[in-house]
Amino acid sequence: MDGVFYAFNFKKNVYNRDMLNKIKSWFMPAATQTTAGALAEKFGLELRGNANTVVRGVAPIADAKPGQLAFYSTEQNSAAFKILPIEVLKNTRASVILIQPEQVHNAPKGATLLVTDSPRGNIVKILGEIYREPPRFGISRRATIERGVFFRARGTVYVGQYATIERGAVIEENVKIYPGAFIGRNVTIGANTIIQTGAHIENATVGADCVINAGAVIGKDGFGYTRQDGHNVFIPHVGRVVIGNRVSVGANTCIDRGAMTDTRIGDGTKIDNLCQIAHGVVVGSECFLASGVGLAGGVVVGDRALLAGQVGVANGVHIGNDAEVGAHSGVFRNIPDAGRHMGYPAGPGTEFMRHYAWLRKNAKN
Repeated sequence: MDGVFYAFNFKKNVYNRDMLNKIKSWFMPAATQTTAGALAEKFGLELRGNANTVVRGVAPIADAKPGQLAFYSTEQNSAAFKILPIEVLKNTRASVILIQPEQVHNAPKGATLLVTDSPRGNIVKILGEIYREPPRFGISRRATIERGVFFRARGTVYVGQYATIERGAVIEENVKIYPGAFIGRNVTIGANTIIQTGAHIENATVGADCVINAGAVIGKDGFGYTRQDGHNVFIPHVGRVVIGNRVSVGANTCIDRGAMTDTRIGDGTKIDNLCQIAHGVVVGSECFLASGVGLAGGVVVGDRALLAGQVGVANGVHIGNDAEVGAHSGVFRNIPDAGRHMGYPAGPGTEFMRHYAWLRKNAKN
């Protein structure tokens, strides 16, 4: 009887596991099947092994299974990138490995290799190729498109259900506007830009190849008030938001329109979720703003600056080109080019660490 009960439970567990795997497959990103040879040709990689090796997906090298591609790299582009032990490479089950030339001798026998000096750089391209979203076209009958909206190439555009586009808006070719998004009057959306579900854009120009993620609000009035006769009086805003090309705006991030001057975001800048960018702010090109960053009115951020999580910057402060600000810092004074500041109030990183060391030493006494 125990044997029958065990067999029943074994079959039940196998069935449940199979069902769980099937349900997972419905929600996991669908990979486009390709081959090692096709990837090598498309991205200019050196192929060592069987060009017909099938790639059905990408996985971390420690978890990869046959049919999947993984990468191993000793590049140290950032302190955030950790170099895995070489045993992880030697023991991987991946069918195809993206690898540096000096690591080829450590790869397991039988694996097909794609050799490059920059596996990290190329894995980004390969992920985009294998997990590319199927193209979407057409305008839903449930979308609201006012008269006077200009489509540069209507047949290339996607507009989802319950999205709204008001008159005077200009929608360039290959734009994707997902359900529930709002595009206000006279807004321009550049070519190949994606507007995700629930994003709200008005009084703005958005460049080409941008991604505006779900719930982002761009172009609403800023927090501008003056006190008159003991009352807080709102200052009308007449500026815009001007977003460059290749900009990413995270979910639920707010970028306010300028009061009299425009709020500007430079080309290639990446803004994380839940950031607040106030009226009249100017952010340079190729910057990183991590989650929770708050920039008060009139702040100027130079090119290639990096602001870590929950950095707050006071009104009118200038942050130089290539500057970095550590997480949770409060910035009240200008930061020079290439400055490394942290703390509250923020100061040079070496100075902050000396203060911290002194506090630790003297707190024990």
